[in-house]
Amino acid sequence: MSQKASPPGDTPRYPIREVSRLTGVNSVTLRAWERRYGLLRPHRTPKGHRLYAREDIERVERILQWLHRGVPVSQVRELLDQPDTSARPSADLDDWANQRQQLTAAIEAMDTARLDSLFNQVLALYPARVCIEKLWQPVVQELEENWGDRLGLTLQRRVLETFLRTRIGTRLYHANPQAGPRQVLVTPMPEADSPLWGLMTALLLSEQGHRVQLLDAPMSPQELNLAAERLGIDLILLASGKAEKTDLIKRQLPRLADQLEAPLALCGPVARIRAGDIGDSRIIALGDQLAEATARAGALLAELPQGRA
Repeated sequence: MSQKASPPGDTPRYPIREVSRLTGVNSVTLRAWERRYGLLRPHRTPKGHRLYAREDIERVERILQWLHRGVPVSQVRELLDQPDTSARPSADLDDWANQRQQLTAAIEAMDTARLDSLFNQVLALYPARVCIEKLWQPVVQELEENWGDRLGLTLQRRVLETFLRTRIGTRLYHANPQAGPRQVLVTPMPEADSPLWGLMTALLLSEQGHRVQLLDAPMSPQELNLAAERLGIDLILLASGKAEKTDLIKRQLPRLADQLEAPLALCGPVARIRAGDIGDSRIIALGDQLAEATARAGALLAELPQGRA
């Protein structure tokens, strides 16, 4: 069933930027849903600007429900008007397993052209939090379990790191000037051997509308303190996919948290693994699921005194 355009009259309407803010779906994706799949039909002004009714926003929220449950965007339209959205989609509708296989194969083959195609395609059709939760984080976790110091596997990791550093850095460059006043410093844990978790975290925070300072090389606690002061940081977020060293977790970072004016938080598997070790410190464990962790980071930023904005 196709959706009718929003009726004229006194119905409140919202520009695409506001719909993006309310739903967390960026404007590029909203336009793709409209043009490619007919999922939305906003009202158009005489100059062609899109205006969305409350019903359109509710429809976006229903689309997100199906996407989170594994339904590919190309098959959402026929499900939107079903009264019961609690039923699980059939196995043949779950496209994420297939996309994970494609992404893993491209990484293992170090096929950057294929990586580029997959990266751009999925982020054009899905919100970043869905992409990270369903695609990138599971793939990175699985690969990290197999990656070691073997030459070929180390090269795979470095190729992926360079690819994501370039693509996500470009997105931050364009997004930061339009972002809100809060600044988040995202960086790997001191002495971490990979920036992958920080890169994924930075992409999620940027989509939430935060200004992200991404420093993707590990820094010492002293350097982190200096960076927070000089850059005017509101939140420092350290990311890692492993436990990291005990002395760093139990002694160095708690000391740093006591010295900082901005909150210090951990995300990624390190936050789950080390939650018990930082319970008595000022360090905040945001969790290992990055989509949920960055949502908590956003709530934390919203609670900070306005004087820090």
